[in-house]
Amino acid sequence: MNPDASQPLPPIAGYHPTTLVDWAGRLAAIVFLPRCNLRCRFCHAGPLLAEEPGETIPLERILAHVASRQGWLDGVVICGGEPTLWPTLPELCERFRRAGLAVKLDTNGTFPDRIAALLDARLLDAVAMDLKAPLDDRYRRVCGAPGMDLAPVERSIHLLMEGRVEYEFHTTLCPAFIGEDEIRAMGASIAGADRWDLQRFEPTYALDPALRNVAPYGPAEMEALAEIARCYVARCPIRGRPADQTARAG
Repeated sequence: MNPDASQPLPPIAGYHPTTLVDWAGRLAAIVFLPRCNLRCRFCHAGPLLAEEPGETIPLERILAHVASRQGWLDGVVICGGEPTLWPTLPELCERFRRAGLAVKLDTNGTFPDRIAALLDARLLDAVAMDLKAPLDDRYRRVCGAPGMDLAPVERSIHLLMEGRVEYEFHTTLCPAFIGEDEIRAMGASIAGADRWDLQRFEPTYALDPALRNVAPYGPAEMEALAEIARCYVARCPIRGRPADQTARAG
């Protein structure tokens, strides 16, 4: 792909130099891109949602840091916000590839054509996609989008399940929205998938203030939901147990 000089690369709103849990089997860095087209009520990444990013981190500084760790850092996870909102995301992926890093995309799946283009260009090694709720009005309720068209989300599910690259689905276990019935409905929509991560809900900074007093599921409750999920998918790890503060923003 040829970068267009008139189109700057996506701004980087955050950078974590090391993660052992966001990409199984790899030691990776994480970059956070601002902007999101959804307003999920349980999201705790509110500062990343604004149209205009605040303070950003120069890509060259990140690449220099990556170069200093050459030989043991082997991947980068691009998340947000929603990275596929940025037209020059392919060029950002190329920059990381030229730095010797494998690339994983975290996405909400609302732009399947853009995900497909990245896959066609062989710019991705893995994709993690959010599965917010069952693909009906419950999904719209979680996202705060009553008129949301869910067909693109369904297309992204089917695209990933073609297995062109490593993939996984993520669901945040917010008790206000997700229970046994929802897990069964979501499981049916991704039956046969390789991996489905269930993440603990973190109420403190939830976008919807009404959710900040909702108690998260305890370990036994999360395990019970995971047991149901394992009837549908090959693997279903639990992330964000009380002792593990690595859960994504949802």
